[in-house]
Amino acid sequence: MADTRIDSWVWAIRLYKTRSAATAACRAGHVRLNGARAKAAQSVRVGDEVRAFVEGGTRIVTVTKLISKRVGAAVAAECFTDQTPPPPPKAERVLVAERERGAGRPTKRDRRELERLRGRDREVPELDS
Repeated sequence: MADTRIDSWVWAIRLYKTRSAATAACRAGHVRLNGARAKAAQSVRVGDEVRAFVEGGTRIVTVTKLISKRVGAAVAAECFTDQTPPPPPKAERVLVAERERGAGRPTKRDRRELERLRGRDREVPELDS
């Protein structure tokens, strides 16, 4: 097999759940082959770089073996090398002040507590008389 369709290949290696979803992703421009938008019937060859925009983000894979039928996950993993960079580290959890829905307008005390949580606690300067 010298080449295979890109929509069939990205479906076979399990980047997309269905073949129709892979075809729709190609039509929408979510699949790129060597940096250019790939049409669904475009041929993919060994050594090509495929970028696919999937639910978890962008996946960057290099073709090592061509398949056109869906196979087991272990066999599919042998058909590409994953070049996707690791996700950035998650920021520290930020404390967000929330009020219950329908709790009404915040009181002056509630507002001051919210401001203190947001880091906007400020001192009021004393007036000189």
